[in-house]
Order: sequence, then structure tokens, then C-alpha cells
Amino acid sequence: MTSKTISLRRCAWIACLMTAVGIVAGAQMDSRATNFMRIMDESMKRMDTGMKSAPMSGNSDHDFVTMMMPHHQGAIDMAKAELIYGNDPVMRRMAEEIIVDQQSEIQAMQLWLSKETAQSSKMEK
Repeated sequence: MTSKTISLRRCAWIACLMTAVGIVAGAQMDSRATNFMRIMDESMKRMDTGMKSAPMSGNSDHDFVTMMMPHHQGAIDMAKAELIYGNDPVMRRMAEEIIVDQQSEIQAMQLWLSKETAQSSKMEK
């Protein structure tokens, strides 16, 4: 074999290798985007189901709280997906803040709901 033949084979081998690496990288990028969208879709479905199945009492304050808790949990789930898949530091920081703020608000709503439920029970007796 001549050095020209070896050089052509080497170029062909490198071209094949680069193509394979490109295909794998593209598949991984598609996989990340697909996983992100799957998580976001699942979060939205859980949130929607939770809001639709929230116990309604006819008391606007109670009904607001029972619907807002799954809504806030949906925001937390979506923010967690951003932390897994997101790259922008500003968006990642926002996601962290959403998690902290929404968890705190859920706790406040749960506390209000427990007090309201106890108060309603006392009034019925």
C-alpha cells in the first residue's frame, strides 16, 4: 500500500468516527429535550388532576387554597426539571427561588387549611 492509500483510509475512518460521534451527540440532545418535555407534561397533568380533584366546600377561601396547593406543587416540579436540564444561570436561580417560595406558600396554605378545618368543626358542634 502506498502512503496515499493509507491516508485516504485514515481520512475515511476519521470521517466515519466523526459521523458516529455526531449521531450519538444528536441522539443525546434529542433524548434530553424529550425527557425534559416528558417531565413537564407529567407535571402539568398531575397539577391539572390535583386542581380538578381538590375538595370544594363552597367557601371561596377554602376552595382557593385546595386548588392552589397542587398548582404550586406543579410549579415546584417544573422548576426541578429546569434544575436538571436547564443551563442558563438566571433561569436556574429562578427555578431555585420558585422551589423555596412555592414550598413555603404550600406550608402556609396547609396551616391555614388545618386551622380553618378545626374552626369549622367547632362551629358545627
